[in-house]
Amino acid sequence: MTGATRIELLRELVELESPTGDTGAIAARLERELELLGATVERDGAHLVGDVPGDGAPLLVLAHMDTVWPLGTLGAMPWRVDDGRAFGPGAYDMKAGIVIMLDAVTRAGATRALRLVVTGDEEIGSPDGRRVLARVADGAAAALVVEPPGADGHLKTARKGLGRFAVRVTGRPAHASAAASGVSAIEELAHQVLRLQAAGDPDRGTSFNVGVVSGGTGENVVAAEALARVDVRVARAEDRDEVERFLGSLEPVLEGTSIEVGGGWTRPPLERSPGSDALFAAARRHGLELGLDLEQTSSGGGSDGNLVGALGVPVLDGLGALGGGAHAPDEHVELASLEVRAELLARILRDPGI
Repeated sequence: MTGATRIELLRELVELESPTGDTGAIAARLERELELLGATVERDGAHLVGDVPGDGAPLLVLAHMDTVWPLGTLGAMPWRVDDGRAFGPGAYDMKAGIVIMLDAVTRAGATRALRLVVTGDEEIGSPDGRRVLARVADGAAAALVVEPPGADGHLKTARKGLGRFAVRVTGRPAHASAAASGVSAIEELAHQVLRLQAAGDPDRGTSFNVGVVSGGTGENVVAAEALARVDVRVARAEDRDEVERFLGSLEPVLEGTSIEVGGGWTRPPLERSPGSDALFAAARRHGLELGLDLEQTSSGGGSDGNLVGALGVPVLDGLGALGGGAHAPDEHVELASLEVRAELLARILRDPGI
C-alpha cells in the first residue's frame, strides 16, 4: 500500500461517518477490503470477522469502526490535511488503526493464521461486541489491538477496568415554604457525592468520578429524588470487589432519605501477564530495527483488549497511529506514522514471540 493509497483510504473511512449504531456503510466498505486480503468474512450483527488462512493458532487483530461523533459532524470537522496531520472525526480513534491493520496484513503475507475483528459498538463499552469477541477469542494465540498508542508511540500492556454506576437518592418532598416538613434528596446526594469523590486510591489506581448529577422538579419544591452517575476505574480485578463493597456501604446522612445503587462493570481490567510481556519483547525488538525505542505503558481507558485479556488471551495494545485529540475537535493523525506502524505490526504478525 503506497503512502497516497493509505491517505486516500483513511480519507474515505473518515468521510464514511460511523457513530455507534449507524455503521452499515463503513462495514460494507471494510468487508470488501477484508475480502481483498483473502479473508473469509462473516458479518455478525454490527461486527465483522475476517479469517485469513495460515499456520498455527490464529492471531487476533482487533479494531472498531464506530466513533463517538454523530452524523453530520463532518460539516463542522471536515477532512483536511495540514502540516503532515490528517484531521477529521474518527481519524485517530481509530480509523487510522484500521488502515494500519489492512496494510500490515498485506505486508506480512499469509504465513500465520489471522482473525481480523472489527467491532461496531466499542465506544459504548461493546455491549454486543463482547459476545463476538468471546467467540473469536476461543483458541487464539494472542490479540493485537490497533488502538492509538500511548505517549511517544509506546505500547500498552495494561488498561484499567471501567464501571458505570448510578446512585439514586429518595427524599421526602414538601413545599419550599414549609421545607422543614420535607427531606431533600439533593442535600443527601451532596453528602454522597463528596464521599464518592474522596473514595479513590491513587496508589492502587482506583478512581471515582461523579460526572452527572440531576434531581428535583422545581426551585420551590424540596427534592424528592436525585441521581448521580459515577465513573469508576480500577487497575486490578481484585479491586472490583472492594469497590462494590464500598458502594454497597453507602448510608444516608439525613434521616428520611434512602439510597439505591445500580449499574455495573463495562470492562474488566487488562493486567500485564507473561504472555503480554512476551508480545512486547518481540514488538520492542522489531521496533528497534525500525528506529523505534518502544516501552510498555498502561492506560486509564479501556478497549476491546480488556475483554479478550479477561479470557486469558495475551494482549498487546496501542499498535495504531500516532496523533492526538481523541474524542475532541482537534482529533488528528500523524500521517508519517502510518507506514512505520504498519511495518511494525506486519513484523509482529510474522514473528509475535509467542
